[in-house]
Amino acid sequence: MALTLKEEDAADWVYRGEGAVNLVLAYAGSSPSFIGKVIRLRKAPKNGLESNGVSVRNSIALTPQERILWKNVDQLISSSDKEIVGQLYVEHVMKPLLGSNYVDVGMHILVTREFLELVEKNVTGQRPLWRVDAARVDTECDFGLLISDHSLFTHGSPRPSPCISVEIKISRLSEYNPLDLFSGSKERIQKAIKGLLITPQNNFRVFLNGSLILGGLGGVAKNTDVCIAKKFEDELKSFIEVDDGLCTENLLTLVTEALQKSGVLDKLLDVQKLDSIDIEGVIHAYYNITSEQCMVCKELSEEQAKIYASLHSASFDESLRIVKDYLIAATAKDCSLMLCFRPRNEEDSGLVYNNIYLESTKQAFDFKVYFIDLDLKRLSKVRDYYELDKKIVSRYRQKIKLDRGRNEVTGLEACNGKTVVSVELRCSKCKRKVMKLIATVAGINSIVLDPDKNTVTVVGEADPVRIIKNVRKFRKSATIVSFGSSKEEKKEHKKDVRKEEKKKEEKRDVMLPCLLDPIKIC
Repeated sequence: MALTLKEEDAADWVYRGEGAVNLVLAYAGSSPSFIGKVIRLRKAPKNGLESNGVSVRNSIALTPQERILWKNVDQLISSSDKEIVGQLYVEHVMKPLLGSNYVDVGMHILVTREFLELVEKNVTGQRPLWRVDAARVDTECDFGLLISDHSLFTHGSPRPSPCISVEIKISRLSEYNPLDLFSGSKERIQKAIKGLLITPQNNFRVFLNGSLILGGLGGVAKNTDVCIAKKFEDELKSFIEVDDGLCTENLLTLVTEALQKSGVLDKLLDVQKLDSIDIEGVIHAYYNITSEQCMVCKELSEEQAKIYASLHSASFDESLRIVKDYLIAATAKDCSLMLCFRPRNEEDSGLVYNNIYLESTKQAFDFKVYFIDLDLKRLSKVRDYYELDKKIVSRYRQKIKLDRGRNEVTGLEACNGKTVVSVELRCSKCKRKVMKLIATVAGINSIVLDPDKNTVTVVGEADPVRIIKNVRKFRKSATIVSFGSSKEEKKEHKKDVRKEEKKKEEKRDVMLPCLLDPIKIC
């Protein structure tokens, strides 16, 4: 930690964005040590809980139970520094899983209190108000994490060059289907990226030469309307050489090609799949580790408790594995992807970068891809995840109950619903597994699989929440496409059949004279 940022350095760092825990600043000065870098600074909540003058570096790194959880990662359990542990987690846990070429561990540097106080003053006006009200820069934390600015191509090139970068936040939903993003299909990936473009929220940001041109700096961006889309298209003209109105479309193609060629989504999905039993099962393994009485089992019926009994009889090491895999998967579900592109020239022929050629623009682009925000999830978060899951399930059931009540008022059959689940059915083994998992849910009248559409239709009184949770034990990416009354569908189906028969009759009336009189065909 030879480098130290002092009060006089604060003016060279500009606001780039923030999350719940960290503030991100980009370097805009001329020091060779910091050109092409960003720094992550810890935030402190404005809830009256102060650190009482105790440096964050002196706080406990891992709890005794966490040391047992990560006992196979010597570097983690040997560190006494909370922040260093986070960096070691990225280096020794996430980097091997996601690939060394796609993970930037970064380095810690010292920062003075005066630097942090001045940074806080300088950036307050650029932060979203709700972020300002919630947290401030933690002036008790005496260092920050310095990493490369992956929105830029700054090193390894003999020339300055324009570049454009796209940041995709993995965790939240918008107008895109996550199944499309992780499908491996070029068309479906592009459809997902287009959905993100239309509703960026906090999931999608685009930078041109390091400056934001689409999305929110530290908050949720509004939907992309006609004016925003036009301005964005105009910004891209300096980067993508194509006819007016086609720049955005070509950028989407560029991002899709990079995601496919790099294979990073496959790597990410493999890590997310480490969560094989969902939080409803993991919570029981958690109580095994903490040696506490399982509070969840008290809330379950006798039949439900039997389902999870095997988890409580599992070995201690097996419980450790389940919880550790879940927390690693949680990191993979809450990270971001940064893709950066620049036009490729003959001067760059000796540089080793992945590249893409766009036939539509006759341009070649270098690109790089990095995972960012690979934060360590603490053991105590397992309870929080479970409580959040309970709230989501409760709200969803309330919605279904309300929908059923409306159906009864309108005369529809509420007791015999139809749930359509979107799930990848890759082979006969997949089909059997999904059928078996769904069949354990009470109240099912019929199950119909459609491998061509990758859907399963379940008819009966079965709880849709229970159906989707069972399917996700096999396919984490499964989602509920729709829920409704099967009786209403039958009515619609009969109408459709009658319409189709009428069309056939009309078609036959038109075609029959031609068949009887070939001269009319001419």
